[in-house]
Amino acid sequence: MPAANRTGQAVLTAVNAVNAVTFCRVTKTYGKTLALSNVDLSIAYGCITAILGQNGAGKTTAIGLMLGMLKCTDGTVKLLGQDPTRAVNRQRIGAMLQHIGAPATLRVCELIALWSSYYPTPLPLGRLIEMADLAGLERAYFGKLSGGQRRRVAFALAMCGNPDVLFLDEPSVGLDVEARRSFWQQVRAFAQSGRTVVLTTHHLEEADALADRIVVLGRGNIIAEGSAAEIKARAHTRVVRCQSRLTIDQVRALPGVFDVKQTGRRLEITSHQAESTVRELLRRDETLQDLEVTNRGLEAAFIALTHASTKGAT
Repeated sequence: MPAANRTGQAVLTAVNAVNAVTFCRVTKTYGKTLALSNVDLSIAYGCITAILGQNGAGKTTAIGLMLGMLKCTDGTVKLLGQDPTRAVNRQRIGAMLQHIGAPATLRVCELIALWSSYYPTPLPLGRLIEMADLAGLERAYFGKLSGGQRRRVAFALAMCGNPDVLFLDEPSVGLDVEARRSFWQQVRAFAQSGRTVVLTTHHLEEADALADRIVVLGRGNIIAEGSAAEIKARAHTRVVRCQSRLTIDQVRALPGVFDVKQTGRRLEITSHQAESTVRELLRRDETLQDLEVTNRGLEAAFIALTHASTKGAT
């Protein structure tokens, strides 16, 4: 093996030793459609990483590659330092996907017992019931459960093998506020025990509350990554709120503005150039009132970054 190749392989091996997931120049195509393009990504052990992006950004493809459900067109994917398709790796991961093909005629306790039988050292049934807040539903038939109850069962099934890496795909869909908060607490406790969580969600409050690190995908590429605070700073946006007689279309045409919402008489304007936007508002509307300028939240930052990506900006 040439010296350069040996050096590259040594670096890749060292990176895999400290990362739960590694993408090295990964490309994935479906026919002529490019889903991921030359992506480098590393997800460290013991942290919660959220992968965000609009529909079609490449999130589902990335998770499919990590789980070994898909094979990349080019590049290398490593899970726990090895090929994701290896059976030994699959015993060390848990996946809470949006849909589970569970028999409707099995009771909750029977379903969890079945899933647990696939792992060499599963968590006790009582612990899984507690973690997923399923007390009182053990004897209920899966087919009779509500959407939120099915999501809690899906979490219990994902945790059956006491995984080293947990994949959560839109985990809080269908959960009420109390159930969502309880679920977040369990996910944090899991990560604090030294395990790894990979989260995909459209619920940006969830990513902000849970993630140590956020990766934003756009058009098959990583367009931003870092902590929630770093992502917000990267977007260079602020939110201007006010009451104005200007129409939404007039406000949208002002300098720096790329998103406008209206609630009653109050406008919420997201802008790259908040100072210029405010000056124009004051110049064009002498009746302007209730003016407020605040730093952007994660949602505003996400909109700004993905908006730029869609327009082909770098």
